[in-house]
Amino acid sequence: MFDKSSNPANPQWEKQTIQKVLLEHITEQRRARRWSIFFKLVVLGLVGILFYQFFDRELPQPVITSMPHTAIIEITGEIGPGAESDADNIRDSLHAAFENKQVKGVILRINSPGGSPVQARQIYSEVRSLRAQYPQTLIYAVIEDLGTSAAYLIASATDAIYCDKTSLVGSIGVKIDSFGFVDVMHKVGVERRLYVAGKYKGILDPYLPSDPTEDAFIHSQLDIVHKAFIDNVKEGRGTRLRNSPDLFTGLFWSGESALSLGLVDGFGDAQFVASELIKAENLVDYTPSENLLDRIARRVGASIGNAVSTQVGLTQKGVR
Repeated sequence: MFDKSSNPANPQWEKQTIQKVLLEHITEQRRARRWSIFFKLVVLGLVGILFYQFFDRELPQPVITSMPHTAIIEITGEIGPGAESDADNIRDSLHAAFENKQVKGVILRINSPGGSPVQARQIYSEVRSLRAQYPQTLIYAVIEDLGTSAAYLIASATDAIYCDKTSLVGSIGVKIDSFGFVDVMHKVGVERRLYVAGKYKGILDPYLPSDPTEDAFIHSQLDIVHKAFIDNVKEGRGTRLRNSPDLFTGLFWSGESALSLGLVDGFGDAQFVASELIKAENLVDYTPSENLLDRIARRVGASIGNAVSTQVGLTQKGVR
């Protein structure tokens, strides 16, 4: 049977059609609004997580345990500001460990080639200070594959150092890396133009020939840093160091050779030190975990730093 309501000639038809279109439009708007609210909530949640990651430094929290234990703090990779082994993070971990009455001893488990001498000396000083403040809590260093340069400086602040016979230990020295492209520029016909305010502002410029006066100055500054390094190691190791002319030359040794030189006190891993020396075999990790934003910031910071260094012609990679 023919539906009169759908007949275009019916005066109600236009009204019903308009109503239907309006209802569908309103329904679509509501649906779009719900999706909009959903996506806004998702974005807000992500922003909240990022803010939480930003403001939460992931400081080591007090370990809730009534059992005596050994605190272990990892020092891995390069030592430096913003790096995995950052002085602020390590100091926070040290305080959390020493201030916990259930901690019977602390182990610095080291697997690092070194890094910033300033950061290493800050950690060194913190270890010595806390050791004096909490004389009943011993602290040991356990070197795994590598404990050289600034990493060994930190280890020398502890009560005793243990390693494996095949560990690499030492490298008590400092360096500045640079390159020289003067001959290459002459061959390709490139002229170097450098404008500075300050006679030695262009020191270490790889596109200029080396200057005896500048070289002497650089060596004098390295000698100052080297002497501070040696003084700290001697202060930490004391009479255990053997009198060897090669000890502070920047050479590194296997664990077995390091033992004969007095650079380490024996062989053993963290579990050995905890159970046999500290007498608390339960190991609890006090190392602060790096959050997502820290990792992103560190990588972005490193990229920006490299770009700026390239732009200004600074080729110093760091002193170790």
